[in-house]
Amino acid sequence: MSHIHLCWELGGGLGHAGRLKMLAQALLARGHRVTLSLRDLMSTHALLADSDVPKLQAPVWLHDAVGLPPSGNLAEIVFHCGYLEPAALRGMVAGWRDLFAVLQPDLVVGDFAPTALLAARSMGLRSASVGNGFFSPPPGQPLPAWQQGVEARLISSEARMLATANAMLAEFGAQPYQHAAEVFLGDLPLLCTWPELDHCELRCDAEWFGPSFAAEGGLPPYWPEAAGEGRKVFAYLKASHRAHGAVLKALLEEGCRVLAYVPEVAAGAMPPVLDERIVYADAPVSLPFALAEADLCVCHAGEATLAQSLLAGVPLLMLPSHTEQFLTARRVAMLGAGYNAALLTPDSDWRAALQPLLSDDSYRNAARAFAARHQGFSQQQMNAVLAERLEHLLV
Repeated sequence: MSHIHLCWELGGGLGHAGRLKMLAQALLARGHRVTLSLRDLMSTHALLADSDVPKLQAPVWLHDAVGLPPSGNLAEIVFHCGYLEPAALRGMVAGWRDLFAVLQPDLVVGDFAPTALLAARSMGLRSASVGNGFFSPPPGQPLPAWQQGVEARLISSEARMLATANAMLAEFGAQPYQHAAEVFLGDLPLLCTWPELDHCELRCDAEWFGPSFAAEGGLPPYWPEAAGEGRKVFAYLKASHRAHGAVLKALLEEGCRVLAYVPEVAAGAMPPVLDERIVYADAPVSLPFALAEADLCVCHAGEATLAQSLLAGVPLLMLPSHTEQFLTARRVAMLGAGYNAALLTPDSDWRAALQPLLSDDSYRNAARAFAARHQGFSQQQMNAVLAERLEHLLV
């Protein structure tokens, strides 16, 4: 039996914790000891409550980096988390090293956890990464860029990030990274997405395992009955998105029956729209059951919700809130299985955006074609394969 420590350091939402939960279950089933370190213990508590593994607070960056331009690649994202200067990163690396010294893991697995992987390398610990294409860049290549016209700046940023990481490794006599992408990958990168959803559109010769998410659990869906035969729409929206109320209002104006999970409303906030044709869930909803009945899914293009919607053959209206979600939404729009509403504002004509999704069969046909291509996909089988690959590092 080996001790495998799973880490989540950067990024938001429940997708990271859900992926690690599924992987932990597969590793436990194979007789390994598993521990977790999580960026957010509060929001993940309910999701992980039935996981009988120790859950620890991950070392996380708590300071604002001011004066930086909008991030154009992964290097500039981690500039906000200590990678501008070795002096800033030193405390974070020390925190991870102390954690590993106490836990004594045989293998460290990071989910968007570059500093955890760096600390593991500095200690001679074997490491791996799991994650989607956004924070799993192609090895041996320049970091993917999502801004145009600033190529020189991005090259400089990548070099600076790599120099900062290598300065930390030099302090502990560890082997330096040769490429910036290695900071995010560990000894064994496991790419948890499909080619159609891969943020890096030019990736070649990769092994795509498929998205990993925790599909079980959640409330049974309950649809409003007052709207009769109106289309059923499942909406997972956050109040932090300025247009969430405008979208719900437009759905009602289109005669839809809406089942909405808005975390802030579930926590006691006032609903943005009150109507007998909309039900607000008190807790996360069982997506497999809700999407089995839905005609449309409205979400922020988070990986878990989006993947499950496509596997159910349900088209999407996507309201991305940050770069990773925008790139995912763009990929789905390219497939013809949804509409990327990133450029719309609260004052936009949301009914005009919704009407084709509700009436044009091409969107549903594209979503169903996606589902057919991946028919038979099994989370349990995929995570068993991931666990087997991780075991190869322990030999």
